Amino acid sequence: MILSIDCGTQSIRAILFDFKGKLIDIEQIHYEAYFSLQAGQAEQKPETYWANLCKASLALKKRNPENFSKIQGVGVTTLRSTFVNVDKNGNPLRPSILWLDQRVAGNVYRPAWLLKLAFKAVGVDEMLKKMERKGHCNWIKQNQPEIWDKTYKYLQISGYLNYKLTGEFKDSVASQIGHIPFDYKKQKWANPKDVFEFSSKLYPIETEKLPELVAPGKQIGTVHNDAAMATGIPAGTPVIAAGSDKGCETIGMGVIDTKTASLSFGTTATVQTTVNKYFEPTRFLPAYPALIQGHWNPEIEIFRGFWMINWFKNEFALKEVLEAKEKNVAAEEILNDLLHKSPPGAMGLIVQPYWTPGLGEKNAKGAIIGFGDVHKKEHVYRAVIEGLAYALLEGMHKLEHRGKIRFEQLTVSGGASQSDEICQITADIFNMPLQRGQTHETSGLGAAIITACGIGEYNSIDEAVKNMVHYGKTFLPQAEHSKLYKKLYEQVYRKMFKRLEPLHKKIREITGYPEM
Repeated sequence: MILSIDCGTQSIRAILFDFKGKLIDIEQIHYEAYFSLQAGQAEQKPETYWANLCKASLALKKRNPENFSKIQGVGVTTLRSTFVNVDKNGNPLRPSILWLDQRVAGNVYRPAWLLKLAFKAVGVDEMLKKMERKGHCNWIKQNQPEIWDKTYKYLQISGYLNYKLTGEFKDSVASQIGHIPFDYKKQKWANPKDVFEFSSKLYPIETEKLPELVAPGKQIGTVHNDAAMATGIPAGTPVIAAGSDKGCETIGMGVIDTKTASLSFGTTATVQTTVNKYFEPTRFLPAYPALIQGHWNPEIEIFRGFWMINWFKNEFALKEVLEAKEKNVAAEEILNDLLHKSPPGAMGLIVQPYWTPGLGEKNAKGAIIGFGDVHKKEHVYRAVIEGLAYALLEGMHKLEHRGKIRFEQLTVSGGASQSDEICQITADIFNMPLQRGQTHETSGLGAAIITACGIGEYNSIDEAVKNMVHYGKTFLPQAEHSKLYKKLYEQVYRKMFKRLEPLHKKIREITGYPEM
């Protein structure tokens, strides 16, 4: 058995897999995604992740005592770009600032005049300033210097959970995604003396405060006695370096080359693939380290992604939520019925899902256009789903252009991929066949795959993927729907941002939200 720990923004899962990739059992614990002390802020206590990991693991063991005793390795995959400041004893010094937090730091990096001139010439000076402002390490340094002074290690959530399990301040190379001094091309901590490596200048974290990096598939440590008591995992079980949630999803869907694009229908929606040659998916933004050594996962992100379903559910779908409670089913199942009540194209309603802007769209805000008196709740919901698919399609085209590649098919994973209706809409909008995994727990499966390699069950990722990845339903595009969507995408959606950006900018200047 392999135990995968999959820690996300809104829940944590403890999952038992066998060496053939079969999901034996899963325990999922939900929690509030974050708390906010001010508008735009998002924080979570790191102890929440650990406490619920223990709770999930113990519940899984209670149901599967025999299988739990057969665990040969543990792999940890977590949300990205969310960090923990810990002291020498590994105790958190403050809540974690989540990846979706919108607070900004002040700019302190002052490049030499020649570099500054070069940045302006290629049009990246403002982007670099924004990237620096988004560094939560910089915000803590500037606003809570006493916390930074006490910080012994600055860890990803993955590094924190690995420490809680093993007592080692180590983390996987494939988990290092965020505003940190990491050289993505060389896949190691950035060298501050390298004139052309800017992450160490934008995020000047002291080297000694960073964890030791371990290649994916290598051993981080073993479960120590205290962690064994807290989690029920047998003491001495190897903990293998895995990777980020999205990277694990990509491997968990068997995407090991550029023939296939991996779509993730999670809190953050992404389109990603696996390449053996580094390229930047967006100019001056990196490709992330993959679970396969010497490979990368170029990716386009829609930051609020399928969080939009929760937004819609909370703000507009009280009736459906109550109906779901009566029927004892997930509210999303009832929401699927809304997709049958609205035709493809949502009667002309179009959503651009920039509820949180990306780095390349600094002035973007979410938009819904095309309202008329015919539109009801079901049209809005379909437009949200279609808008997310349009955004992912645009992202896939960027990857193809930047990497000079051509995708032949799609795979899909993440919570929303359980919906046949959402998968079919996506296949129609992309006009490509879309394969869903036999399990939608593909992030956990990816962690199990790399863990199986790490303990020597398989000799390579290729071999592990062939044995552990299994596909379920394939969704084929419907020609009539695809034809309609192509017109809406090319003639409306792709023109929305450019037309609306000046207005978004004015809104931001007038209201001050989001913070400049």
